[in-house]
Amino acid sequence: MKKLLNDPADIVVESLAGMAAAHPDLLTTDLEHKLVLRAGGAVQGKVALVSGGGSGHEPLHGGYVGLGMLHAACCGEVFTSPVPDQIQAATQAVDGGAGVLHIVKNYTGDVMNFEMAAEMAADAEGTQVKAVVVDDDVAVQDSLYTAGRRGVGLTVLLEKIVGAAAEEGRSLDECVALAEKVNGTGRSMGMALTSCTVPAAGKPTFELAEDEMEIGIGIHGEPGRERRSLASAAEIAEMLVTPVLEDLGDLGGDPVIAFVNGMGGTPLIEQYVMYHEVAKLLEGRGVGVARSLVGNYITSLEMAGCSVTLLRADEEILGLWDAPVHTAGLRWGV
Repeated sequence: MKKLLNDPADIVVESLAGMAAAHPDLLTTDLEHKLVLRAGGAVQGKVALVSGGGSGHEPLHGGYVGLGMLHAACCGEVFTSPVPDQIQAATQAVDGGAGVLHIVKNYTGDVMNFEMAAEMAADAEGTQVKAVVVDDDVAVQDSLYTAGRRGVGLTVLLEKIVGAAAEEGRSLDECVALAEKVNGTGRSMGMALTSCTVPAAGKPTFELAEDEMEIGIGIHGEPGRERRSLASAAEIAEMLVTPVLEDLGDLGGDPVIAFVNGMGGTPLIEQYVMYHEVAKLLEGRGVGVARSLVGNYITSLEMAGCSVTLLRADEEILGLWDAPVHTAGLRWGV
């Protein structure tokens, strides 16, 4: 195992310390609870957004703390859910009096721990907390880590869009309704060319031969729909886009936000090859692309591969997508 680290047991805390040192104008960290928080403290009178999950998916979630996105991110150990005490501490730290929305990827540990933390925050401080569970992965219905669909690439888009709504001053119920709308009209599917190595394990999570790929992989290395022989970018794009469009159903003439995400080990030149193929497929099927995003935004350590996310984009969604955002991982309009 070759990684830039000191002790594998310290990688999360040391990474968070590095984030704080690199972005003192944007965020602060609570290393005891492994939290990333907006600089300046709670925003009074506005809904606060809290998300989180296992580390190893950077820049998700800590990289999306800042203007127009999250108010706090709870960082578990690598590929391990944050614990309720962490989430409760984040919830209380960012509560500005208008309520807190938990954005939770659909993994069993995450869902359970966020539910417990919401109850703890309500009991301890009277904080009003609501949650939305993201479950956009069309690849499999149930997996090693979840009941139902997994929460994957759409999480990034949802955090941006709902973050803009909270910035506008929308109520907690309005933010919940918007998050549910995004979750209901966005779908994703991913694939892997290689495995990844969790630092504490010191060896690859699974094995793929040089001529193999996994279609429908999860962001922790969970099995996908099928393992098959390596194919061209055009063929892979077809394998990802077709089930996403089929699951989305009738778009009602609306365009989409098209998001090609790198899993951490695939260079940007290859990601743009994939986006080119995705764009051609969408054009051929009469689906307009209103906005696009290409890059490493929700990763799986150094896994090579990509995912495709399509989100139906009406005028409301596009307006919120275009709203200013300033985080370590995403920035425009400021």
